[in-house]
Amino acid sequence: MEWWKYNPPLDAADVLSGSPQVTIASTIQELVDLACGGPDSHTFEVAFEVPERGMVSEVTVARVRNGVAANYLEPYMRRRDPDCMVIADDLVTNKPRFRDRFGYDFGPFRKLSLDWLKTQPLAMFGFTAGQHGMGQDSLVIAPANTGFFALGLALLQGIIPYDEIPPEFNPTAIIYVAPPFRHSHFDGKQIVVHNRRADLHEMFSYNLYPGPSAKKGIYGVLINQGEHEGWVTAHCSTVQVVTPYDNVVTIMHEGASGGGKSEMLEQIHRESDGRMLLGTNILSGERRYLEVPRLCRLRPVTDDMALCHPSIQNGDRKMRLTDAEDGWFVRVNHITRYGTDVHLEQITAQPSEPLLFLSIDAVANSRAMIWEHIQDAPGQPCPNPRVILPRRIVPNAVSGAVTVDIRSMGVRTPPCTREQPTYGIIGLFHLLPPALAWLWRLVAPRGHDNPSIVESEGMSSEGVGSYWPFATGRRVDQANLLLKQFQAHRAMRYILCPNQYVGAWKVGFMPQWIAREYLARRGNAQFAPDQIQPARCPLLGHALFQLSIEGRSIARWFLQVDTQPEVGVEAYDRGATMLFAFFRKCLAEFQDPDLDPLGHRIIECCLDGGTVQDFEALLPE
Repeated sequence: MEWWKYNPPLDAADVLSGSPQVTIASTIQELVDLACGGPDSHTFEVAFEVPERGMVSEVTVARVRNGVAANYLEPYMRRRDPDCMVIADDLVTNKPRFRDRFGYDFGPFRKLSLDWLKTQPLAMFGFTAGQHGMGQDSLVIAPANTGFFALGLALLQGIIPYDEIPPEFNPTAIIYVAPPFRHSHFDGKQIVVHNRRADLHEMFSYNLYPGPSAKKGIYGVLINQGEHEGWVTAHCSTVQVVTPYDNVVTIMHEGASGGGKSEMLEQIHRESDGRMLLGTNILSGERRYLEVPRLCRLRPVTDDMALCHPSIQNGDRKMRLTDAEDGWFVRVNHITRYGTDVHLEQITAQPSEPLLFLSIDAVANSRAMIWEHIQDAPGQPCPNPRVILPRRIVPNAVSGAVTVDIRSMGVRTPPCTREQPTYGIIGLFHLLPPALAWLWRLVAPRGHDNPSIVESEGMSSEGVGSYWPFATGRRVDQANLLLKQFQAHRAMRYILCPNQYVGAWKVGFMPQWIAREYLARRGNAQFAPDQIQPARCPLLGHALFQLSIEGRSIARWFLQVDTQPEVGVEAYDRGATMLFAFFRKCLAEFQDPDLDPLGHRIIECCLDGGTVQDFEALLPE
C-alpha cells in the first residue's frame, strides 16, 4: 500500500514520509487488530512519553467477543469538554482563538505537532465526511498505538478500502491526532484546534476521546462547509414511525447533548408486567402507569447529524434530510440492567461485526454488556458510557433522504415544586408556532443534569441549533440559515418535549415516547380548539387540554404543569420567569445587524412578552 495514492496535502505528505512506519488501514477488522496491539493480542495500553512526566497511560483496551472495549483512566476523559474547541486561523468566528486562549500563535505549535508525528509509527485511512456529493474527502493521521481512536472514527464516519480510493480523491479535510500535548501544553484539558485554510480544513485533536474530534470535530467540518454553501447539518435524530394501522410519520428530534436524540430511536421501556411507567411523584412516591397493548414500529434514519442539503429538497413545504454519518455514537447510561432495552441489548451483545465500547466494564475475551458501566469513583457509575453502532447493522434503518412531518425539540428539565420552583414547567409536550420553534433553536438549553459533557450544573445554552459548540464561524450566520429553513418549510408540525421531569414527576424520556406514539396516530390531523390552549407561559406555545392513546387517558397535570397540586400557579410563574430570563440572556447574542430583519422582529416579540398569537402572525404556518 502506498500512502501517496490518497493525494495528501503537502504537509501531510511530509509527515507520512518522515514517519518510521505508516500503516494504511483499509477495513474495520484491521483497525480492531491495531486497537488491540496486533491480531494475536487481546489487551493493550495506550501510553505516551511526556516531557518531565515520563510515560503517561491514557487508555486500556481489551478485545472482547463483540468488539473492542476501551476505558479511559481519567474520569474527565469520559465526557466531552464543551470548551475544547479553539480556532487557529484568522477567518470570521465567534469562537475563542488559539492565540487569545494560550497567548501565542498556532503556527509554531502546529509545526511542533507535525514534527512530533514524524517521529511516531502512524496509522492513516481515507473517508468521506458527510456523503459523496454532500461532504468532503478526508484523511486521518494518528499514532499507530491509538488504533481504538481510529476504529471509532472509522465506525462513525466510514472507511474507504484502499483498493476503492478513486484517482480523483482530493482530501479537503484532515485530522491529526497528537495526544501527549494535552499534558505538556494544555494542562490536561481536551483541546481540538480547527485551522480553516483556503482549500483545506485542518483539525488537530490533542485528546483521545472521540466526542470532540472524531465525532463533533467532523461535524464542525460539515457545518463550516454548509455555512459557505447555504445549508445546515442539523443536530438531530430522525425516525419513521409506523403505526399499527400502517400510517407513516417522520419525526426529526433536535436538542442539546442529553436531549433525547438517541432515545427517540428506542422503543418505550416497559415494566416486567408490560405496563409503561409514565412517571413517579418525587414527593408522594405515587407511580402512574400507561397500558398500550401495541406500539408503533420504528425505522431509524439518523442518530445525531443530518444533512439538510439543497440537492435532496423537492420544493414542497416539508424539509428533507439524510444521515451524515456511517455509525451512531449511542449513550447507554440509562441501560442499567438486563432487559431495559432488549432491542439495543441484542444488537450490541451479538453484533454481526465488531463494535467499539467506551466506559463499559469488560475484560479481554468477555462479552461487553451495555449495562456494565465503568465507575468514575466507588459507587459512582460513569454518566456517559457509549457504544458505536454502524448504521448498517441497525434493524430497519432507512437509507437515503426522508421527508420530515414533525420537528421536535428536546429539553432536559429539573423537578419543579412549590418549595423549589424551577424551569421544569414544560408539560408532556407542547405545540409551537414556527417562529417560537426557531427561538428555541437559538437558545437550545443544555438543561438539567447533562450526562454527556463535563460541566452540567444549572441551565446553560448549547447555542444556536444545539450544534453551536461544534461550529467554527459566526452564530448569526447559523441563525439566518435556520430561519431560512423555517421560512421555506412551514407545513411541518413543531413540538417541544421535556425529559427527566415534568413538574414534580420523574418521567425519564417518557414524554417524547408518548408524543411519538400519539402524534404518529394523529397523522396530519389538525387539533380542534377544545383540544389545545395557549400555555400559561407564552414561551411554551400551546398546551394540550386532553390526551389519550388507544383509549387510555393521561392526567391533565402531565400536560399543564400549573395544574399539579405539588406545583401550583405561583411556582409555575416563578419557573416561567426563570425561563424568560434565560431567553433574554441568550437572545442578546443575536442582536446583530447581520441578522435577518424577520429574525429581529421575532426576537423583539419575545423580549416584549409576545403571545402565542403574536408568534403565529410573524411566521404563519
